[in-house]
Amino acid sequence: MATQKMLKFVNLGREMPEKRDAASRSEDFHEIYREFADAKAKEQASRCSQCGVPYCQSHCPLHNNIPDWLRLTAEGRTQEAYLRSQETNTFPEICGRICPQDRLCEGNCVIEQSGHGTVTIGAIEKYITDTAWEEGWVQPIAPVVERAESIGIIGAGPGGLAAADRLRRMGYQVTVYDRHDRAGGLMIYGIPGFKLEKHVVERRNALLADGGVEFVLNANVGEDISFDAIRGKHDAVLIATGVYKTRDLDIDNAAARGVVRALDYLTASNRVDLGDEIPDYEDGELNARGKRVVVIGGGDTAMDCVRTAIRQGAQSVKCLYRRDRANMPGSQREVQNAEEEGVEFVWMSAPGAFAGHVTGEAMIAQEVDVDGDPIAIASVRVQKMRLGAPDVSGRQSPELIEGADYDEPADLVIKALGFEPEDLPRLWGVEGLEVTRWGTIKADYQTHSTSLPGVYAVGDIVRGASLVVWAIRDGREAADSIANWLSDAARVAAE
Repeated sequence: MATQKMLKFVNLGREMPEKRDAASRSEDFHEIYREFADAKAKEQASRCSQCGVPYCQSHCPLHNNIPDWLRLTAEGRTQEAYLRSQETNTFPEICGRICPQDRLCEGNCVIEQSGHGTVTIGAIEKYITDTAWEEGWVQPIAPVVERAESIGIIGAGPGGLAAADRLRRMGYQVTVYDRHDRAGGLMIYGIPGFKLEKHVVERRNALLADGGVEFVLNANVGEDISFDAIRGKHDAVLIATGVYKTRDLDIDNAAARGVVRALDYLTASNRVDLGDEIPDYEDGELNARGKRVVVIGGGDTAMDCVRTAIRQGAQSVKCLYRRDRANMPGSQREVQNAEEEGVEFVWMSAPGAFAGHVTGEAMIAQEVDVDGDPIAIASVRVQKMRLGAPDVSGRQSPELIEGADYDEPADLVIKALGFEPEDLPRLWGVEGLEVTRWGTIKADYQTHSTSLPGVYAVGDIVRGASLVVWAIRDGREAADSIANWLSDAARVAAE
């Protein structure tokens, strides 16, 4: 009789890979979780109950075949598990690291709902593909047939790269344009190394290049090359720029020195981690070392900022969020990691103003320093909040508590308030590219086609700021739509 490999959740508890202790991991930007050993990965995969209706799969934006590759892992068939996982996911090792599994697959695991503790899906997904890289199972794209049609992709983030991979596998000629000097978008410059080490992204970029994808970097559309020029060079165009315009605060002294945008701060830190020389980091403007840091915001970007500041050697790090812990949009796992590393969360609090100080003869004026620059940040006026009636989304709205303000000393304030789309039609000089009232590109939710023939759009520039996994899904779907559109055009031309 065959030995039962699955349903071990009844006598095996949930275990995550070993987490490095807070003191040691706070000293570097390496990932905080160690790799599963082979035996431990098999053991944890065997806890899966192999549900007839797998909620983990239905709550995954990519609808990954999670029960299948868990079973294959439990049976020791790791290469088959890898092949199964990459059927639906272009970057499984990246999703295994940075997806908020507690809000997606793991949070909806059936055995989690029954009180046994979820299967560690993300850690096993990471283990499978990291093993595939080590064993040489991950090979460059080798199309069976080369096609003459070419596609230009604007944006080398997860959506653009997922589309590039899928289109190149079909044999199309693919060129990816990006404003930065490295491909990867926010995966390379936004997400810190302690969540996603940069070699993981860079090896994927190299694999795409080895498979025939052409990268044109340092190409800012609208400045270095026009949108019309890209459209004229290719049979179809995919817009996957992401959203880089940051939300701001309408309060006193919002432009004070020492008040910086989260994206600028994280990009500088990641560039330093990659070996670049960044003047604004070297002169201390984007460096938290020795400073009292206040981060404003409650999303995943805010968590990246507070944990980066800890690693840079900040004197103290506090996070202001206007709602309570239960209403925080960021991953609870990330909040826990941040608290372990020494971050203090100040719930039900919002900034009311930034107060500053200057030195020398200008101290009396308290408005500009001796060089005429904005005042330097000295403290944040913190306003205490309470939760009031729910808004249209059902969340309780924060309300100001009068007379409960206080000043929080600060040398560096980081604004992590979310992202908005840039005005692409104006920046690119494009007529006829329709946008929504929020400024995102208007695209069909199934085909991802825009108002311009042969032009498609995916990811955050359509959805608004969202998850990497949704961008991957959009990119894969758009690649299929582009292929269908080009095939239809070729058939019409032949007739």
